[in-house]
Amino acid sequence: MAKPISPVLIAAKDISIRFGEQVVLNDATLNIHQTDRIGLIGTNGSGKSTLIKIIAGITPPDSGNISRKRELITGYLSQDFTLDESKSVFENIMDGAHDVIDILREYESLPYDSERRHILEEHIHLLDGWNLENRVEAAMHSLNVPDKNRDITTLSGGEKRRVALCKSIISRPDLLILDEPTNHLDTQSIEWMEEFLEDYSGACLFVTHDRYFLDSIANRIVELSNGLCYPHEGNYTDFLIDKAERQAQLTSEDKKRNNFLRRELEWVRRGAKARTTKSKSRLKNYFEVADKEGFELEKEVDLLIPPPQGLGNKILNLKHVGMELGGRKLFSHVDLLFDKKRKLGIIGRNGLGKTTLLKLILNELQPTEGIIELGDRTDINYIDQSRIALNDENTVLKEIGEGNDWIMFGENKTTVWNYLRRFLFADDRINTKVGKLSGGERSRLLLAKILKNGGNFLILDEPTNDLDLPTLRVLEEALVDFDGCVIAVSHDRYFLNRVCNGILAFEGDGKVHFSEGNYDYYLEKRKARLAAEVEIEKQKKLESTTKNEPKKLKWKEAKELETIEADILKAEEEVHRIEALLAADDFYQKHGEKLEQYTKEMNAGKEKVERLYARWNELEALKNG
Repeated sequence: MAKPISPVLIAAKDISIRFGEQVVLNDATLNIHQTDRIGLIGTNGSGKSTLIKIIAGITPPDSGNISRKRELITGYLSQDFTLDESKSVFENIMDGAHDVIDILREYESLPYDSERRHILEEHIHLLDGWNLENRVEAAMHSLNVPDKNRDITTLSGGEKRRVALCKSIISRPDLLILDEPTNHLDTQSIEWMEEFLEDYSGACLFVTHDRYFLDSIANRIVELSNGLCYPHEGNYTDFLIDKAERQAQLTSEDKKRNNFLRRELEWVRRGAKARTTKSKSRLKNYFEVADKEGFELEKEVDLLIPPPQGLGNKILNLKHVGMELGGRKLFSHVDLLFDKKRKLGIIGRNGLGKTTLLKLILNELQPTEGIIELGDRTDINYIDQSRIALNDENTVLKEIGEGNDWIMFGENKTTVWNYLRRFLFADDRINTKVGKLSGGERSRLLLAKILKNGGNFLILDEPTNDLDLPTLRVLEEALVDFDGCVIAVSHDRYFLNRVCNGILAFEGDGKVHFSEGNYDYYLEKRKARLAAEVEIEKQKKLESTTKNEPKKLKWKEAKELETIEADILKAEEEVHRIEALLAADDFYQKHGEKLEQYTKEMNAGKEKVERLYARWNELEALKNG
């Protein structure tokens, strides 16, 4: 049965745009349907951000047609978003819901019996307008947005981005356009975003390098390559399979083409003595095929991390490490012992102490408890992309070579030129000024600059930020093959699964948990651990409830209660008999030798009476609830 086609919200046909000599889009066509969750992918500099700005109506194309559904409401989060610095966090977020607020105000201004009022009421219901403030509060909490009364000017870049994301989603537009929505979000916030978009009633077009996000949310992948859009049904995994099959087919066709050309070329070289109609036709066919471009596989970064020097027996040890800052305990009792193949992923919400732990390892801060031991042969290369600046006035060659023609690659050396070619810099781009590079080229250059320093212990702080998917895959493979230790702080779950063999999770409330294996294994074990904790808590509550519950009188206890008074009376009579015997005037004359025996029997009888009375009270209490 054919899949039903939902209504088209936007139809963009033959869209072209160029910036100077660079053609960004060349007759690109993209249709967005009401039920679409489109993941837009492509190498850095391929024009993804430009295309979504055109779709959002921000940038006009040089040519082409764009048709939009009437009264289409669009929400848009760009990479270069702006917030109103004169307003608070909450006021900025509410600006994103101005359409809903305008409808609510108009509704309240109309007479009760107005026909327009009833139409607006239905519209408000569809937009969940009555629940607007509750939705804002929930989204702010889930996205870890700063306090609603904070001044925008006091926020960090990551905090501002979370505010802007919250602002873009809160009105629930017909079409939500998101450019890198997962940047600066921790794993829990990303997972909340996934849940939000899974239940979202509108369409969504998003650009992201988060492959888990693409797999979870996208029902269509659109690849932007050479200025054209190539649609694929399904999620990111489906796209990879489709693309591999397509490339295999094109490679096969190209092989056939080359074989044909080789055979025909041999025939041409032999020279046809008689230029018959058949031979002329064959010659024409040869030149037509020869003029066509052959299939060429996409180039990928040939990224190799410089071979590290050998590590010693002691690499890095953390023993009962804890840290307190500003009177707040971030974490305590962190124990880690690194071996030569450890590749550790560090995860957790922002602000829990991940970067602080890195600073402790780098000896930039001292722990408030515990000790950190660094091996004599451990050579740390801290790769923090935000700390390394590129000089726009330098050429690419000068930026990497720094006046040298060679760079050391392990114990060997290679030319700067060859090193840059590994990062897909063509000869003409190597002499280009850094300021004229595309976004994708800058990211590759930055990666080349920070990796050339070598080291046998790499520390990477959010290494996947701003890298395109092909470069990400190659970086992952290089780190897996790296013959040294790695610590990577990352929210990229795909990266954590491919690279890491241990996870250190900052789980909040000062708790830090280490788990062997990759991210998925950590999640599996965490789920089991939380389930066990819930079960223990249930058992404690059950035991507490059982202890406090009024017990009922059992049948055997009821029969005991029926006879206990007689037993008490009998025991008391026996005590009285012995007391009377001991008090008799002639006791010593008749029973003097049995004094000790009778005394013991009297004391035992008294204890028995006390026990029987206590049991009688207990049984009466059970009987009366």
